[in-house]
Amino acid sequence: MPVARAFRWSISAASLVAFAALALGGCMQTAGPVAVMQPRADLDSMAYGQPYGAPQPVVVADGGGAIGALRTSFASSPAAMPVGYAAPMAAPVRYDASYHLDAGDKLRVVVYGQEGLTNSYAIDAGGSITMPLIGGVPARGRTPAGLAGEIAARLRNGYIREPSVAVEVESYRPFFILGEVSAPGQYPYVPNMTVESAVAIAGGFSPRAKRDVVTVTHTEAGGSMRAVVPLGTPLAPGDTVFVGERWF
Repeated sequence: MPVARAFRWSISAASLVAFAALALGGCMQTAGPVAVMQPRADLDSMAYGQPYGAPQPVVVADGGGAIGALRTSFASSPAAMPVGYAAPMAAPVRYDASYHLDAGDKLRVVVYGQEGLTNSYAIDAGGSITMPLIGGVPARGRTPAGLAGEIAARLRNGYIREPSVAVEVESYRPFFILGEVSAPGQYPYVPNMTVESAVAIAGGFSPRAKRDVVTVTHTEAGGSMRAVVPLGTPLAPGDTVFVGERWF
């Protein structure tokens, strides 16, 4: 009987040792490592990746395998999407508010809400424009804003309760160039013109032209003024440029 008990005890102890060896050998491994990632709480995170200041993913060291592959896929986050900003548009060009109108100017008159009155009007030789309902409106010597106020006042007098009127110069009256140039005559005025650019438009100087100064005649409602000016002098609509002949 003592021998049988000793043998039974030896078998039980051997079983425990084998069980422990199997556990330590990997047959009963604990759960693999887990990659922890913070939740993405808003739409910005879903669209642009990890937001600024968010905590980095916490990764537990592992020994490879399928769990390691999952950790790698979860830990990598998409790169932030680049954002472009459009440059502000440039401000629209506005006509000179101090410009005084005269015969030959072509205007664009806009009466808001009144398509029958909104149109292009040319200032006639008498210095007026003719519009429906109100007839002739004097324009010579007025600024575009002053003419808009006059049109609004006339429309308010029995036609439209609260008219809103805008006037802009659609094209300026022409300028004239005479004398020693290749093609003297009348030409459309371009804003910011100078005497030199006017000569260029007329084909340049003739071989006998005096090239340092010219004579410019400027006409306004108050009368005319004539002056001898250098080539860099600005021109106004309606001016007359005379290029003289050199003596030698």
